[in-house]
Amino acid sequence: MTSDLLAPLDLAFWNIESAEHPMHLGALGIFAANSPAAAAHAADLLAARAAGVPGLRMRIRDIWQPFDLRQPLAFAFGGATREPATDFEPFDHIRLHAPVADFHAAAGAIMQRPLERGKPPWEAHVVPGVDGTSFAVLFKFHHALADGLRALTLAAALMDPMDMPTPRPRPKETSRGLLPDVRKLPGLVRGTLSDVGRALDIGASVARATWGVRSSAALVSESTGTRRVAGVNVDLDEIHKIRKSAGGTVNDVLIAIVAGALRRWLDERGDGSEGVAPRALIPVSRRRPRTAHPQGNRLSGYLIRLPVDDPDPLGRLSTVRTAMNRNKDAGPNRGAGAVALLADHVPALGHRLGGPVVGQAARLLFDILVTSVPLPSLGMKLGGCQLTEVYPLAPLARGQSLAVAVSTFRGRVHYGLVADAEAVPDLDRFAKSLTAEVEELLAACTP
Repeated sequence: MTSDLLAPLDLAFWNIESAEHPMHLGALGIFAANSPAAAAHAADLLAARAAGVPGLRMRIRDIWQPFDLRQPLAFAFGGATREPATDFEPFDHIRLHAPVADFHAAAGAIMQRPLERGKPPWEAHVVPGVDGTSFAVLFKFHHALADGLRALTLAAALMDPMDMPTPRPRPKETSRGLLPDVRKLPGLVRGTLSDVGRALDIGASVARATWGVRSSAALVSESTGTRRVAGVNVDLDEIHKIRKSAGGTVNDVLIAIVAGALRRWLDERGDGSEGVAPRALIPVSRRRPRTAHPQGNRLSGYLIRLPVDDPDPLGRLSTVRTAMNRNKDAGPNRGAGAVALLADHVPALGHRLGGPVVGQAARLLFDILVTSVPLPSLGMKLGGCQLTEVYPLAPLARGQSLAVAVSTFRGRVHYGLVADAEAVPDLDRFAKSLTAEVEELLAACTP
């Protein structure tokens, strides 16, 4: 294993974190227990296997000198490297908890605790169920270490052996001189000018996206550092029925369900949905399928206004479909949702000094995160115990009260909900609203 510099977006995630505002993503997997000792056995297996997964040995080290001898061409003052931890101890990252009655409630308490930054920034928490028939494993990965696809690859490496697609090998990097090859200068200049133009386009789109914003106080809050987690799963066949009847993609339907659930939730809690059209950031992976390399985040995004104020469920879906088609036509590299790409234009020291400011600005850029995390359709096991449910959990941006992540797994759609526990004490009500919205869309699609 060798060390490598953090990409600009990874560095941004590393620097906007605070003790009250952790920047890790997670996944809550629920397994069917095959014995009373299944959870303890799973914890032992995770610890034993973690030692053999190189990506789990990587820690993040800050660089304060402008010239790092191990990275002789990296003028990374204020940057950071991802490097092997020589003192890696798997049992420091695996925790076996006491039995609980509610896996999601336990996950909320675990998710609010930041990862230890001096060690490889990940953890796995094994939580037995009180009934002895199931146990849960909550994985936490710092966003600077892995995005959703990379985290999935690392977690899957700890499961029981199975036939998985082999990631494509990383292209070999050739050594570079202190100056670029003069034969490539014209292309480099054109690329730089293109990047500048793209950055200006994104900046202008971000400015326009703030005009006439009508969100809800329920989606904006002062961060308290507390976390509440909930999960909802629905039949994927029902989503396909809606899609076939009303048009659009599965993702369009899943986003429209969030819009309808927000409407129902806001009305039930007395905040009201009239005129509310919050901006939803929809992350888009720029990583090639079937590979988790290179390490780190490769993300852009789309920004859409959720039609929360529309009383017609099919009208909400149509609006979402139109907005997503418009974003796809423009591509993921321009527009307000591509704001993550601006990280590439900030020097390492700028990320270091400006991290707290960027963290505070999240609420100005979008109101709610709605992200999709792809999962393999193959069944996975841990210690012979079948994985039955998987709830992805997204980081919660500073100043925002709710984040939604969604995955499909073995014929079910799993919504993972993370909220500020003090700002959203009724997260379970929003979870029920998601289920109710699916039923309303099905009814609207039935002749």
